[in-house]
Amino acid sequence: MATSTAPRASRVEATSGLATNGRAMAAFLGAGIGAFAVGAVVLLNEAGLISAPALYGPAGGVSGRTTIAAAVWLVAWFALDRRWQHRQVAPSGVFWATLALIALGLLGTFPPLWNLL
Repeated sequence: MATSTAPRASRVEATSGLATNGRAMAAFLGAGIGAFAVGAVVLLNEAGLISAPALYGPAGGVSGRTTIAAAVWLVAWFALDRRWQHRQVAPSGVFWATLALIALGLLGTFPPLWNLL
């Protein structure tokens, strides 16, 4: 019985030659979109354009606003994951976009901004 001494190729290298990072980048950008959604839903609620229901009484309207934002996050993550799962995505662009979306989301939850509406 002869044994081969040739190194075995890893699964990723055998299929594509390059490891992809699309799924990880989709998770990062999805998180940024979710953070932005929280700020956007809060602003829209405070402006009276939407009315988020109180899904859990003791938490009040925040339970509805965060549920809507979580649904947006999941849809964005799923769509990006499907689109980028076999791609190599530039991390720097995703990093800056995610950082900007998180900053805008935090800004949307800042009460003094609501007074400007």
